[in-house]
Amino acid sequence: MEQNVKQKRKITVYDLVVVGLMAAVCYVATNFRIEIPTPVGKMMVHMGNIFCLLSGLLFGGLRGGLSAGIGSCIFDLLTGWATSAPSTLINKFVMGFLAGWIPRLKGRDGKSLPLNVLGAACGIYGYTVLYLSYSFVKDIVLGSAVETAWADILFKAPISLANGTLGLIVSVILAALLRPVLEKAGLYKKFAR
Repeated sequence: MEQNVKQKRKITVYDLVVVGLMAAVCYVATNFRIEIPTPVGKMMVHMGNIFCLLSGLLFGGLRGGLSAGIGSCIFDLLTGWATSAPSTLINKFVMGFLAGWIPRLKGRDGKSLPLNVLGAACGIYGYTVLYLSYSFVKDIVLGSAVETAWADILFKAPISLANGTLGLIVSVILAALLRPVLEKAGLYKKFAR
């Protein structure tokens, strides 16, 4: 056999623990929210984005993406946003994945502050574009006029960007504070990928 054949990555107990724990944290943090009416529905400002980004920053792209997507999807399913749950699963996965994947490029292992900021920025602003695009399409599909759909997006965009920027700043700070604690406790190498 060739030595260059990649080994399949097995799912470990640590994977399950991290994804389950961080999905629960994302779910709980999303409950701290303010609902805001828009021209064709409502949106919310919440703390969940901070922990969706933090999941990726601390534990890598795949674990962060799964944690963010699953936790946020469960929130939607249990709190009256069920029609948005499938898109939330995908969009939040992208957020957590980018926040964890970019800081680990070129073997950096998430230790570069500029790459952490870039990863969190790509995650949150990528999510924002996906969310606003989904909202626009949903408005049109549900029968809103194009002008109304644009008005909805123009109303949601500044709020989403402000919420996202707050999430970016707080998640990068929390990652910088929590990583050394996890390393000192001997947990970081077990839980990060």
